[in-house]
Amino acid sequence: MLKGKKLLKFPQKSHHSSPNGLGSLVAGFDAHGDGGEDENGVVYKELESGEELETFEPFGLGSHGDVDDHQNEGTSYVKSDAGFSEIRAPPKHKVDVEAIDADDKRSDLDYELSQKEINLDKLQRIASSGIPDGGGLRATIWKLLLGYLPPSRDMWEKELRENRLKYARLKEEFLVSPSEFSRRKDEAAEGIDQQANAHAAEPLERQEISNEDHPLSLGKASVWHKYFEFAEISEQIDRDLERTHPTIKFFSGDSAISRKSKESMKNILLLFAKLNPEIRYVQGMNEVLAPLYYVLSTDHEEKNSANVEADSFSCFVRLISDSVDHFCEQMDNSSVGIRSTLLRLSELLKASDEELWRHLELTNKVNPQFYAFRWITLLLTQEFNFRTILRIWDSLLSNPHGIQDMLLRVCCAMLLCVKTRLLRGDFVDNLKLLQHYPEINIDCILQVAQDITPDTSSFHASL
Repeated sequence: MLKGKKLLKFPQKSHHSSPNGLGSLVAGFDAHGDGGEDENGVVYKELESGEELETFEPFGLGSHGDVDDHQNEGTSYVKSDAGFSEIRAPPKHKVDVEAIDADDKRSDLDYELSQKEINLDKLQRIASSGIPDGGGLRATIWKLLLGYLPPSRDMWEKELRENRLKYARLKEEFLVSPSEFSRRKDEAAEGIDQQANAHAAEPLERQEISNEDHPLSLGKASVWHKYFEFAEISEQIDRDLERTHPTIKFFSGDSAISRKSKESMKNILLLFAKLNPEIRYVQGMNEVLAPLYYVLSTDHEEKNSANVEADSFSCFVRLISDSVDHFCEQMDNSSVGIRSTLLRLSELLKASDEELWRHLELTNKVNPQFYAFRWITLLLTQEFNFRTILRIWDSLLSNPHGIQDMLLRVCCAMLLCVKTRLLRGDFVDNLKLLQHYPEINIDCILQVAQDITPDTSSFHASL
């Protein structure tokens, strides 16, 4: 995390899943994607011949690694007056029953999205139980839940057009190299001069280069100084993107799809860093961006698929603004910093299961910062396989009390769902278990999270 005070103000948090607007995060605000189709029928435009997306698999960091004790897999918990009780999960639904449920849910969501004025409360309730894959449905719903699309369908085209145009202008201003920017400016000026001197006999005058436009200028106002200042950050982003979901072809390898994904994601992260020079880029932001960029890439509508980068940037700003102080070291000890958030997780666990809390924090000294720092800052993107991440995010974004509220409840539920193993483990065993979380039915975890009484007292303070 980088030290420093935030220069640009982030939007105020709301009681919806995320802020409704960008506030003054950016001063103002096109992308074209390659595509393919995975084994689940998710369509990507402009797929090159012979290419297809790899089936999703668990990825490297934060995988389930060395944990070999699976006694509690398939176990769920129910809440009663006495607390959470361990029960055995019912057998998994048959595939045809699951398909019927998905079709019914898709029908309900399609109906809500077809309304002239979308009821966000109803949309949140339906989406919280999971959004069916395919057809770009999740992309549209996430845009609505993040506040990028307004509830009124009549305003969609105008809002999208304006935000995409603003993003194109920001790229032009911040991501084009100074030499290219100067060349374009000179061409425009030369065109004007040529028109003015069309009938003059004198040769064109040579234009002088100011100190601010010279590549060797050390002045802070120099465009070249600002450009080179972010060269190291740009290289760090490149390295991190190479490690992002290495088992998924959409992100890794040298295919047209992966190259385009990495290029667009780099533009988004670098632009965010330049617009927020006191926060810049922090490792892990690439992991938060990846699910968002992927989901928006599944939108099959032509204009949307051609503007994935612009839409992803706007949605990323809204998503990260809910937890931006977790990436700012000077805010660590504040009421909205990461230590305060970890303390709220500890308090939530104590209120839900004091026996487990005492064993972890008093007996074993396994404090939340040893395992939950990564859970919280990266929105659980390193703890589960990619499909499960998308399912978790459906619930996070749909929570009416905000992303952070539901995130802490999910983290608490993750502890409750491995309670038996934690109670019989020592410091080393428990740290190993929580840093390599085992495979457990995510629906069981999310059900436990829903049953935990939300603590909304600390989640809505303005930044």
